[in-house]
Amino acid sequence: MNSWNAVADDVKLGSDVRLSRFINLYGCEIGDESKIGAFVEIQKNARVGKRCKISSHSFLCEGVVIEDNVFIGHGVIFTNDIYPRATTSNGDLQTEADWKVEPTVVRKGASIGSGATLLCNLSVGENAIVGAGSVVTKDVPPNAVVAGNPARVLRYIQQSAETNNG
Repeated sequence: MNSWNAVADDVKLGSDVRLSRFINLYGCEIGDESKIGAFVEIQKNARVGKRCKISSHSFLCEGVVIEDNVFIGHGVIFTNDIYPRATTSNGDLQTEADWKVEPTVVRKGASIGSGATLLCNLSVGENAIVGAGSVVTKDVPPNAVVAGNPARVLRYIQQSAETNNG
């Protein structure tokens, strides 16, 4: 790696992964042929599949699983805590022992638009599209196009052999 990146020794990089400058990766796994944009952070126990594009300024926290062929737009934020707090009930700073990681899964071929925020404990279905700036608060069905705050289904797309990401 180079001095412009912080890539920990415990990161598992697949073959032909392309890393932009100014990234922070630790304890994560990145699949073959994926591209990670500038100013991206991917935390421990997060996984990115094969042939994914994670655009600049995005944050993938612990517990996030991105399957193959997924597009993540610029500035996409994932969360992993249903009830985030800085301190315990007695006022001490919380540690990892004080909370539970809640998972988020983005299924194969999905696309997440720039500026979207995805709350935890949900999944985005295969080939679904999340509109830019959306706040995803519940599961997104496969092939659905969702947008808004909270994100709602606008319509469904039909996948053909020519447009399938598979």
